Amino acid sequence: MLCCHYAELIKRQAKHYGSRTALKYRDDTTNKWQKISWTEFAEKVMLTAKAMAEFGIKVQEKIGIYSQNMPQYLYTDFGAYSNRIVSIPMYATNSPEQVEYTINDSGIHTLFVGEQLQYNNAYIVQKRSQFLKRIIVFDHSVLLNPEDKTSVYFDNFLRLGDNSHAESVVRIRTKEALPEDLATIIYTSGTTGVSKGVMLTHANYLEAMRTHSIRIPYISEKDVSMCFLPLTHIFEKGWTYYCLCKGVTVAINRDPKMIQKTLPEVKPTLMCNVPRFWEKVYAGAQERMQKAPGSIQKIFDAALKVGHRYYFDYKNNNISVPTGLKFKFEFYNKTVFAVMRKVIGIEKGRFFPVAGAPLSNKIYEFLLSVNIPIIYGYGLSETTATVSFCPPTGNLFGSIGKVMPDLQVKIDPQNNEILVKGKTVTSGYYNKPEETKKAFTEDGFFRTGDAGYIKDGDRLFFTERIKDLYKTSNGKYIAPQAIEAIMCGDAYIEQIAVIGDERKFVSALVVPSYELLTKYAEEKNISFTSTEDLVHNPIIIRLMEARVEKHQKTLAPYEKIKRFTLLAEPFKMGCELTDTLKLRRPAILKKYAEVINAMYKE
Repeated sequence: MLCCHYAELIKRQAKHYGSRTALKYRDDTTNKWQKISWTEFAEKVMLTAKAMAEFGIKVQEKIGIYSQNMPQYLYTDFGAYSNRIVSIPMYATNSPEQVEYTINDSGIHTLFVGEQLQYNNAYIVQKRSQFLKRIIVFDHSVLLNPEDKTSVYFDNFLRLGDNSHAESVVRIRTKEALPEDLATIIYTSGTTGVSKGVMLTHANYLEAMRTHSIRIPYISEKDVSMCFLPLTHIFEKGWTYYCLCKGVTVAINRDPKMIQKTLPEVKPTLMCNVPRFWEKVYAGAQERMQKAPGSIQKIFDAALKVGHRYYFDYKNNNISVPTGLKFKFEFYNKTVFAVMRKVIGIEKGRFFPVAGAPLSNKIYEFLLSVNIPIIYGYGLSETTATVSFCPPTGNLFGSIGKVMPDLQVKIDPQNNEILVKGKTVTSGYYNKPEETKKAFTEDGFFRTGDAGYIKDGDRLFFTERIKDLYKTSNGKYIAPQAIEAIMCGDAYIEQIAVIGDERKFVSALVVPSYELLTKYAEEKNISFTSTEDLVHNPIIIRLMEARVEKHQKTLAPYEKIKRFTLLAEPFKMGCELTDTLKLRRPAILKKYAEVINAMYKE
């Protein structure tokens, strides 16, 4: 069954699935997972839609959602779609200034917020914005400002629309819903400049659902997906919508810091994620193995070799596995690999899409070898997420996957830019006609800003982010993302920013794992009173020099990091990082200008 218009999706699924579980969430008071049936989900969506109609929110008017992941978020999304209203997501970590920009740019009158922090920030914005008129609060434990006379709690908001007139308005709007209706405006993270609002229609989403059904038809109502990335992120939003189209139970992780606890509780079969999550899994595994007894290390090394041969020599090439190798793999898969997966909480995992940033080949190779079903892919907000992803077998290792059905991808001969055209591609940026014009070629292809190449007709390879590409003063081109991806597999490196544009050599700013450095210092009896002391200690610096050098074996001499500085504080979202954890390079270069210049002094 193909996915229907989002105005009707939840209602139709409720008729089909009834009392089956649609959503799960962890109750804050009992710490137990609560179930929401498809019937209840549909009822809450309808109540939300009626309240919006009663509030006078018009067809194609914009509302904002500034919240963590929670059931109310999805009620609001689909309540808006039932009314032909445009939903605009904002990251729960956004600052008041970022929220104000989005509200003013899109003209939002009604903003739905999650917890106390979001409410406090939103109230600050409301007092100075000419657009924002009312705030609706999801979490009933939030304390409202005594002077606030317009905000309401979500539960009270729902009661406002419980009348026949509002229901009639919603039913009419639902029947009149069109694929061409604007569904969402997703504001980009803005790594190099002002955020732009990517306009996505229901037709964009419906095409994405259709093509994903062709590529991954084996996702079904038997699956459970962990909703971990923010629903603001097009990757999670698109993936969650696809899961709902397929009748998958969606478990909502509200607090990202709780994921190590919630994964073993839920044991999902599906979960989309960014490379950083898997980099930490890899680094943790490597760290545990280094500290394990020699006998355990030998067993793990043997298991890894068997897993690598099993996948890369046979399974990936669709070649029958020799009986002896198959027996060995099944043994290790049920013992060594099973223990690893159980520790993470993914022992039932079937399909784990990963995208949003480059994933190093070394980590990708490791995860496949230990039978963690990673599916690496590539996409953007402007393409309704997926442009390509790797098939479970028949994959060209090193690629970012096979291009999606009915999507045209070609390479610009001038600069090797990846160009995309198809029904999932945005019509442009909201309120920015000039930016929209610059984003498309004369023949209608969207300029991704990423460089790459195509092999075997439909296998896409990523080489670098064009705007991030450095040219050293010696005339050598450096792709910093590729170097950073290699380094982030190290347990002692939390974050890294590679420097080198118009410089004599490559350097880096490194945010180490303060927890591991502290343990190392205690083991070596290194005295320190602060993080600042720790990162400036000569013994610690020598440790990090060795770890950096260890990962540079495959790099060309001109790509290698010659000098680096350990930072005493991490890069922060909204400052040096975007809300999708991408580096804001101009902000980093500005903030750490003196530190960077010091690395280049003779």
